[in-house]
Amino acid sequence: MSPGPILHGSAVASKSTGQYLHGAGDLRLESRDLGPPAADEVQVKIRSTTLCGSDLHYFQHFRNGDILVREPLCLGHESAGEIIAVGADMASIEPTLQVGDAVALEVGVPCLECDLCKNQRYNICPNLRFRSSGSKFPHYQGTLQESINHQARWVHKLPSELNYETGALLEPLAVAVHAVRRAEQSSLATSKKDGCLIFGAGAVGLLCSVAAQAAGWRDIIMADIDHGRLQFALENGFASTVYAVQPKRSITTEEKMVTAKETAAQIAKLAWANGKSVGKVQLTLECTGVESCLQSSIYATKSGGSVVIIGLGVPNHVLPISEATTREITLIPTWRYASAYPRAIEIAQASATGSSLSGAKLPNIQKLITHRYTGIDLIEQAFKTAGKTKDDDGKLIVKTVINF
Repeated sequence: MSPGPILHGSAVASKSTGQYLHGAGDLRLESRDLGPPAADEVQVKIRSTTLCGSDLHYFQHFRNGDILVREPLCLGHESAGEIIAVGADMASIEPTLQVGDAVALEVGVPCLECDLCKNQRYNICPNLRFRSSGSKFPHYQGTLQESINHQARWVHKLPSELNYETGALLEPLAVAVHAVRRAEQSSLATSKKDGCLIFGAGAVGLLCSVAAQAAGWRDIIMADIDHGRLQFALENGFASTVYAVQPKRSITTEEKMVTAKETAAQIAKLAWANGKSVGKVQLTLECTGVESCLQSSIYATKSGGSVVIIGLGVPNHVLPISEATTREITLIPTWRYASAYPRAIEIAQASATGSSLSGAKLPNIQKLITHRYTGIDLIEQAFKTAGKTKDDDGKLIVKTVINF
């Protein structure tokens, strides 16, 4: 839709300055023209962007897996900001949006015309453009810049209880909401949600715990190789019990399966707070993308249960498919999210305020942000911090945010 007259917004920006990636580790400050928002768009001044693992991969390697960067790329997609101008048709398109509103950005924009979009699976629309990704060309530029124009349909107004930093966390929380929702669609027809295992105690794993707790899982095991992350999860209510995975080098397929079985058996021996053994779990959320963790996930899940594949690792894995088949364990792939922001906002609001949601008091997701930087000039330093597990003072790094 072509730009039209601005309905509101005297502070409309004509340029936006941001950091653009020209090569591995090569960020350059650039100011680019920014026209007025189209009739169906809002112009948003970015206030907070949290760094994602995919941003880090691009920064370090100038690629993300098989996706190559083909032009200077502005990174960042976990974002919230303030509406500073709205397009001419806003009163009819999104009448609740106004200049001054705090909003979270859903940065994947699909075609809305294909069968997938029409069936509410727009996250896998083949024509979807995603900010900060090199998957489409020209690239859809990210949010590590001052201002952007964005379709109002994909802008979500923040309740007063959520600040901009928490608004930025809604994007990875939506990933977790989508994953848990996919699991519930395939789960056993039982009112009892019997144990949830999460491989990976990074930001996505922690947010998956919050989404699972909001959906009714009360007993959460988190498994990771990092003792600091596990301690953080345990101390802050993201886990009921934890398991420190022991790295073990396995060469042959047979050795890999033995190791995976051993890991699952050790997890089964853990005890819940009431002293009862964990045993096998109904739901496993695999957030690492590591082959051995996905193998262990299948062995650790009870018959009829589900393994949700969230983490992206190497493209191909060797899996114990006969184990999954004979015990009818459902393997569920997930990709980003669809129609998940309203639920993510509901969860974040309960989490941030300490109020109960579906009978559960959720851990505070604001605690995930452990390191803060202010201003465009500190973006490179923020990336260097986000690439570590601990800072120079030995403090755990979970999530890094850049505020503007």
